[in-house]
Amino acid sequence: MGRFTWRIWQVMLGGAVAVLLFGQIAPAAALAAINIDVMVFLFGMFVVGEALSRSGYLDWLSSRFFRHARTPGQLLALVIFGFGVLSALLMNDTLAIIGTPLVLGLAAQSRLPKKLLLFALAFAITTGSVASPIGNPQNLLVAVNSGMTAPFVTFAFWLLLPTIASLTAAWLVLRLYYRKDFAPSAPAVCEPSPAAVPSPVLTRIVKCSLAILIGLALANIAASLVTGAIVIPLPLIGLAAALPIIIFSGERIAVLKAIDWCTLVFFAAMFVLMASVWQTGYFQSLVSGTMLSSVPLLLGTSIIVSQFISNVPFVALFLPMIMQTGGTTGQMMALAAGSTIAGNLTILGAASNVIIIQNAEKQGQTLTFFEFARVGIPLTIVQVMVYWVFLGFI
Repeated sequence: MGRFTWRIWQVMLGGAVAVLLFGQIAPAAALAAINIDVMVFLFGMFVVGEALSRSGYLDWLSSRFFRHARTPGQLLALVIFGFGVLSALLMNDTLAIIGTPLVLGLAAQSRLPKKLLLFALAFAITTGSVASPIGNPQNLLVAVNSGMTAPFVTFAFWLLLPTIASLTAAWLVLRLYYRKDFAPSAPAVCEPSPAAVPSPVLTRIVKCSLAILIGLALANIAASLVTGAIVIPLPLIGLAAALPIIIFSGERIAVLKAIDWCTLVFFAAMFVLMASVWQTGYFQSLVSGTMLSSVPLLLGTSIIVSQFISNVPFVALFLPMIMQTGGTTGQMMALAAGSTIAGNLTILGAASNVIIIQNAEKQGQTLTFFEFARVGIPLTIVQVMVYWVFLGFI
């Protein structure tokens, strides 16, 4: 706006301050509105993600993983499915930060267009995160606030297969749009340069954190299958994974300083602002019962409205209404899937897109709004149809 650039966390914080100053929500109600479970989990995941990047272990893993690609198509598949799987464990915003320099380095080594691999990263971490309750913040809201007893199993049962199909669709759409780079005459993928040796001390601690994260997630999955409920709350998983880094790492101060505090401010402010909006009843008056009960309408509404208020605030507003009407698991899953793949439609659909572009611009690369939409719109249409068919079938 004019000479000023407003970041998304500043806009959300401004909204929260405004409703407090104008008495639209009481200070005590504002504090009560902040979901501590979500805040603790995000904090823990940001600590693990930052330590993973700082240790050099992520670069080492990347070089070991991507060296198996011999053709451009194989490299694109490894990027999409590799980051897609990771986003189900490490949260997509974290991967947006640490993945951007990785894919730009891969593009330089492989002679593939940098925009292509930026697209692949954006679509992979958005789409892959759909299938996990800890893959993105909006899924976490659904899992925590809906009182879901077995979130890992529930998300996998409803969303794993369509997510695999949607990742495949992303690979096909990018192959189509960049078909010249996949022609038989296109140059072969170069051998990736060896990664720097990871920091041994911090790497050992990071491995411990990853083992805790994966182990506790698997324990919850096993408990869900046996008892029908999780035994370890999701925020405790994030905090337990971060504790080895905070307690034992000599770089704990540097890690804590470098984590994405702005996103944590964004979430705290969002909870306050959305609670104030909810109290007015205005948003509820615009939504019909049919919109809440129909899977196709939920998917479509999630995708469209998320372009204007972003997907996390949308879920924060819509989830209570679905719960008030006795929402089914299918409706919850449609809300999670639609609000997440909204990030593939335009840059504004997900904060992870903005993070990728901001980090890419630091290295002289970017994706414009219309470049993103030109590829994202047809991909999102295909993915909506995929989730519609799967959710309707179940």
